[in-house]
Amino acid sequence: MSRLSSTDIAPSTADAAEAAADAEAEALLERAGSALGEALVGSHISAGELWLRVDRESWADLAGWLRDEEGFTFFSFLSAIDWMPSPFGRDMDSTVDNELDPPEPKETPPTETGVSGGETRFQLLARVSDVATGRSVIAKADLPDGDLRAPSWVPVYPGADWHEREAWEMFGITFDGHPGLRHIYLPGEFEGHPLRKDYPLLARRVKPWPGLVDVELMPTEPDEAAGAEDGAE
Repeated sequence: MSRLSSTDIAPSTADAAEAAADAEAEALLERAGSALGEALVGSHISAGELWLRVDRESWADLAGWLRDEEGFTFFSFLSAIDWMPSPFGRDMDSTVDNELDPPEPKETPPTETGVSGGETRFQLLARVSDVATGRSVIAKADLPDGDLRAPSWVPVYPGADWHEREAWEMFGITFDGHPGLRHIYLPGEFEGHPLRKDYPLLARRVKPWPGLVDVELMPTEPDEAAGAEDGAE
């Protein structure tokens, strides 16, 4: 009678663990639907992790429910995404590459956002965890282009303070109820929001991205150079 090795049982064990995590996420999603009602506008489960998308008016309500009712006491991060394709093209391309092989203008393809996207250009994203069980949830909300604001998570998760300040500074998102939105990285008189896709990175038009090297053409051999001159005559 042959004996089973660890390699024989590991796949089924992993599958069982993933199935259990998915089942737990499904149960959490059902409770979220009951607690949030119509404010819950989308969801996704991937490898046992639950994504919850709510309308922005319920953004802080979601945070409170996750912490107080479900035990997600550890705040990981909060940020935003701008899905707009850059109108400036690829500023990071090497200058010499563009001179030798100028890129042909292309029609901008439709934006594909996957589960992290939504129905608007800007989305808020945040992640919280339950350190006792290892569970985590990714929260998201769509923000209207003309009104980039949402309720602050700071009263629920004080660690969101600097994260919201960064999102305000870099994306121009206002967080109602935040104790003091002010610059972290940029001077107080700085205008614009550098992480928006329509913000021109002028410094990168003057100096290439770090790590880019404009490759010089190899010098021609004397015989080739002479032949080229003779042909020109």
